[in-house]
Amino acid sequence: MQVAVISDVHGNRVALDAVLEDVPRVAGVLCAGDVVGYGPWPGECVDAVRREGATAVMGNHDRAVVRDSGFGFNSMANAGVEYARDVLDDEHFEYLAELPEERLAAGGRVKIVHGHPDDPDHYTRPHEFSPRLLDDEDVLVMGHTHVQHHEKYGDGIVMNPGSVGQPRDGDPRAAYALLDLDAMTIDERRVEYDVDAVQEAVHDAGLPERIGARLERGE
Repeated sequence: MQVAVISDVHGNRVALDAVLEDVPRVAGVLCAGDVVGYGPWPGECVDAVRREGATAVMGNHDRAVVRDSGFGFNSMANAGVEYARDVLDDEHFEYLAELPEERLAAGGRVKIVHGHPDDPDHYTRPHEFSPRLLDDEDVLVMGHTHVQHHEKYGDGIVMNPGSVGQPRDGDPRAAYALLDLDAMTIDERRVEYDVDAVQEAVHDAGLPERIGARLERGE
């Protein structure tokens, strides 16, 4: 069984559309959180994730939008949260509010969290990947760092599919991964998308210009 794994869409509809167009026929889509925040299309991204029937968890930006919990966010992040609150409708808020911080998929074989199994706000960077992060699941999916990486151990796989909407690993292309649960393999993928169109939309929405500028550098 093969599933697509996405994370950190961050309101970037153009990148999300490019990723979903690239995804082959799969058994489902898993999302490790932060559908909204930063980008100018939070509602459209929520709609797309829902249409895909994605098994999703709540990211820290999703939580900040629905629970007013953006303490410690920088000015760009705060601006994205405030913008999302202004443009999302009640149905979007309800969807985000009902997302859990952890959930199992594929009959319990995959655990999805945003930051870390013990702390949803912890940035679990590649050097922290370890088989000790695994519990009873075969695959642990995390997001939050916007850095695409995976490690395979005797006990299973620890992975981060990278960020769809705001990569921070020096590669500006949208990131996602294909997880094959039969072969226990990860295919890390990158997809080109129209960064200029996103930058223009960021400007038109009155969001901080750096939200768009950083996309061309993958930072």
